[in-house]
Amino acid sequence: MAMVGFTTRILHSDREDAIEHGSLHKPVHGSVAYGYEDARDLAGVFQGTHKGYSYGRQVNPTVSALEKQVNEMERGLDTVCFSTGMGAIGTMLFALLRRGDHFVSSSFLFGNTNSLFNSFAAHGVDVTFVDATDAKHVAEAVRPETRLVFVETIANPRTQVADLEGTAEVCEQHGLIYVVDNTMTTPYLYQPIDSKADLVIHSLTKYIGGHGNVLGGSITDTGRYDWQSFTNIYDTYQKGDAAKWGITQIRKKGLRDFGATLDAEAANRIALGAETLALRVTKQCENAQRLCDYLDAHPDCKAVYYPGLRDHPEYDRAKQLFRYPGGIFSFELNEGIDIFEFMNSLRVVIKSSNLGDTRTLAIPVAHTIYYEMGPERRASMGIDESLIRISTGIEDVDDLLADFDNAFEATT
Repeated sequence: MAMVGFTTRILHSDREDAIEHGSLHKPVHGSVAYGYEDARDLAGVFQGTHKGYSYGRQVNPTVSALEKQVNEMERGLDTVCFSTGMGAIGTMLFALLRRGDHFVSSSFLFGNTNSLFNSFAAHGVDVTFVDATDAKHVAEAVRPETRLVFVETIANPRTQVADLEGTAEVCEQHGLIYVVDNTMTTPYLYQPIDSKADLVIHSLTKYIGGHGNVLGGSITDTGRYDWQSFTNIYDTYQKGDAAKWGITQIRKKGLRDFGATLDAEAANRIALGAETLALRVTKQCENAQRLCDYLDAHPDCKAVYYPGLRDHPEYDRAKQLFRYPGGIFSFELNEGIDIFEFMNSLRVVIKSSNLGDTRTLAIPVAHTIYYEMGPERRASMGIDESLIRISTGIEDVDDLLADFDNAFEATT
C-alpha cells in the first residue's frame, strides 16, 4: 500500500526493508567492523560493486535506517548522516571544494557556520557573504571560480527568509551547486527540492531529533545536479550512476577523511524523535505565532522578528513557501529594560542555547552565540544588544504568555 502522508511515511520507513527479529525499529548496531565469508565480497564492498558494510566510520545499519528516513522526508536521491550539523557542512565543503575555489553564502547565518566559512577562507577557499533575501546580490557575487551557493531557509536569529527560488535560478544559470540549510523549517514545513535545491543540510540535533538529547547532521542530494559537469569529482568516484557521484564523494572522501561519524545510538534516538516531527512542529509554530502577536502589541517590546507577522519583510514569501512560518523568533526590549533581569524573571522559559526542543528556550544573542563576532559585525547583521532569541516549545501557550507577562511586570 502506498503511504503518502508525511508522518505515516516516517513512522513506517523502517518496515520497507526487513528488520531483525521483527523489531518495529531498526536496532542499535554497535559494531564498527563487518566480517565476510568470501574475501572477494569484502573487496567488492570497498570497491562499490557488492552491497554491504565496510567500516563504521562511513556506514552502519542503524545510521543507514536514519539516512533512509531523512531521505524520505526530503524526497531525495540519497542522504548521508554526520555527528553534527557543523560536521555535515564542514565535510561537504571539504569533499567538494579545493584551494582557489570560491562560494557565495548568505550573510544571515548561524554563528558557527559563519565562523567555519571564514576558516575555510583562511585555507584558500574564498567566500563572499551577501544579503540573500534578494537573489540579485547572489548573482552579483558570482565569479568564474565560484562552485556553490549556500543559504539558510529562515535565518537564525533575525528570521530573514532567503530568496530561495530566485537563488535557484542564479545557480541554474551558472551551473552552481545550490545548497540549502533546511534546519529551521524542517522537511515538514518546506522541502527545498521544490525550489530546485541540489543539496539539503540539516542539523538533526534541532527539530528532527527534537528533544535536546542528541547531536546529528545530514546532507541530502536531491538528484537534480549534473555531477558530470562538476570538475572537482575525483576519478575514483566517477563510476556507476553519475547522479550519485557527488554524494558518494561526500561519503567516501569527505566522511571517511573528515571523520564526523554519527554514532549508532545517536542515530536511533534521532530516528525515534523524528516520528513526531510534524506533531511537535505544528504546536511549536502555533505557539510562536501567539507569542509574536502578543509581543508585537506589547508597549515594552521595541521590535519582533518573525515571518508570521505581516510587517516582516519576507512575510509573503514565507506564506507562499512554508506550511507555517517556523518555531523561532527574536525580539528587542525597549531601552532601559535590563536584558538579563528580564530573562532571569522568566520561569517557564528556559535560558539555554539549543533550538527545536520541546521546551521553550531563550538566549541573549549578542552576549552569547554572536559575542565573538564583535560589535561591528553584529551591527552589520542587525543584532541589537537587547535581542533575545526564542525557540518555541510545545507548552500550553497560556503558561508561556503568563510567563512573559510576569517578566515584563518584574522589570518595567
